[in-house]
Amino acid sequence: MYRRPLQVAARCAVRAAASRGACAKLLEQDWCLRASAAGQLSRSSCLTQSRVLHISTELCSVKETPQHSQEEVGAFTKLIEAMGFTAPLKYNKWKIKIAALRMYTCCVERINYDEFFDKCSLPDTLNSWFLVAQLHVWMCLVRMRQEGREGKFMCRYIVHSMWEDVEQRSKIMGIDAIHRKEAMKAMTETFYAAIFGYDEGILSDDCVLAAALWRNLFNCQCDDPQQLELMVEYVRKQMQFIDALDGEDLLLTGEVKWRPLVEENAQSILKVVSPTYNDTGL
Repeated sequence: MYRRPLQVAARCAVRAAASRGACAKLLEQDWCLRASAAGQLSRSSCLTQSRVLHISTELCSVKETPQHSQEEVGAFTKLIEAMGFTAPLKYNKWKIKIAALRMYTCCVERINYDEFFDKCSLPDTLNSWFLVAQLHVWMCLVRMRQEGREGKFMCRYIVHSMWEDVEQRSKIMGIDAIHRKEAMKAMTETFYAAIFGYDEGILSDDCVLAAALWRNLFNCQCDDPQQLELMVEYVRKQMQFIDALDGEDLLLTGEVKWRPLVEENAQSILKVVSPTYNDTGL
């Protein structure tokens, strides 16, 4: 009589154990699925990160050479300059004006004009002096135009200093007002025509530069090719030397040292000496 209840209890126990095993298997399968899903997500995120780093175009180990870019000017600055005024600059305007006067002084006092008159067979006149001076002023303008808005501002006062000096020299020589006015007008036309010719020559070959020198410096009266060769060599080496000068030093001091007209080895580049200046730019 006790056999059947025991059999029923045993069957219930077996069924309960089987159900527990099935539940355990289901839980284990569910945990495995979740773990595999999490692993796939982490693996996909790692792949995504590595893929982003792989397609990155930035090369941190390569140092790019900074290129000279034009300074960005705002709309207000453009409006101010279009009206004829000068917008705020990087350096004090009075410092740049003083440096411009110094640079023009270097074009006048540090040049042996007698040597130019002798080597180029130029007459010793005010016009010949002006032709040699404007050549050196042009080389300074070419260099300073590379220094952005500050350089252009300085170029304006270099030219202003040149015309003031020419007028004072003509007064000292006793030229009357009428002839002085006519001479100044002719020199102005000569100066701007020479700038265009020299700019074309420095950007072209030696033949174009020689033609510009023949027209503007020699006034179309040079029959000696050696004189043209000497001046072409002088302009090329001088421009190479000025380009090596630091732009900030030129803006603050205006100090320019010229290479001699005749050199034994004109191809050699002289070592540039850094100028000294104080905080006031004086």
